[in-house]
Amino acid sequence: MTVADVIRDVAGTLRAAGVDTPEHDAKLLLAEAAGRELRDVDKAMLMGDEWPLDEKAAARFREMTERRARREPLQYIVGHAPFRYLDLAVGPGVFIPRPETETVVQAGLDWLTRNRIATPRVVDLCAGSGAIGLSVVTEVRGAQVWAVELSPDAYRWTERNRDAVARRDPLAGYNYTLEQGDATSPLTLPQLDGTIDLVITNPPYVPLADIPEQPEVRDHDPDLALYGGSADGVLIPERIIMRAAKLLRPGGALVMEHDISQGDRLAAFAHANGFTEARTENDWTGRPRFLFGVLG
Repeated sequence: MTVADVIRDVAGTLRAAGVDTPEHDAKLLLAEAAGRELRDVDKAMLMGDEWPLDEKAAARFREMTERRARREPLQYIVGHAPFRYLDLAVGPGVFIPRPETETVVQAGLDWLTRNRIATPRVVDLCAGSGAIGLSVVTEVRGAQVWAVELSPDAYRWTERNRDAVARRDPLAGYNYTLEQGDATSPLTLPQLDGTIDLVITNPPYVPLADIPEQPEVRDHDPDLALYGGSADGVLIPERIIMRAAKLLRPGGALVMEHDISQGDRLAAFAHANGFTEARTENDWTGRPRFLFGVLG
C-alpha cells in the first residue's frame, strides 16, 4: 500500500470513531511510528510513495491507531505537544496545552514589549506542563520566571519539560524556578508579593455544570486542571485574581485565560480587587478568551 492508501484507511477508522481531525491524526501517528516528520508523510502522499515498515514500527502504528480510535488524546499517544516554539512532553496526569493559550502568552509578551520591560519578573500560576512559563523564559532573554503547580502528577511533567529546556538553554533553565503548591494561597511565593511585573495564568475554569462532551477532554484531562471549583467555574479564577493582585507591583499586569462565558464577571471582579484596567480580549478564533488587567 502507498502512504496515501494507509492514511486513507486509518483516517476512515478514526472518522468512524468520531475523531475530529482523522486525516491529520493518521498522518501524525504514521510519522511517529516511522520516525519521520509530518512533512515527510505529506511528500510521500503527494509522490505516491510506499513506506515499508519493519515489524516493530508496524506494530507500534497499529497500537497507536487503536488507542486513538478509543479517543485517547493524540498528544498522550505520541508523548509530546507543540506550543509556540517548544515541544513539550505530556502524558496522563497533565493538561494538554491548547493553541488558544498561545494567544494568552502573546498578550503578555506584547505588554512587556510596549512597556519596555527588558528583564521582567513573571509568575506562571497553575503551570501544568510548563507551557506558559517556559515560553516566557525562552523567548524573553533575561526574564525571571516563577511557576507554581499543585498536582504532583502535573508537577513531574513540568519538571521534565524544565529539565529539557535547561539542557538546551542553560540561561533559561537558571532563570526558571518551579514550586509545588496552591496557586491561590497567600502562602505560595509570599516573598514575591508586590514585586512582579506580569502574572500569566491558565487556571482551571470549566464550569462544573458544563462537563465537556469530547472524550479526549472529559475522560483524560485531569479534573484538577479543568474545573473551576463552582457551577459557573469562576471560583478558582477569582482567587487567582486576588493572588495576582498581591504578587504584582503597582502598574503590573495580569493575563488570565477563562471560559467564553466568564469575561464580564471576571473583569468586574478584577476592578473590585485593585485593577484600574480590566477587560476581556479575544483569542485567534475571535472568542472572548482571556482577562487583561493592570493593577492600580
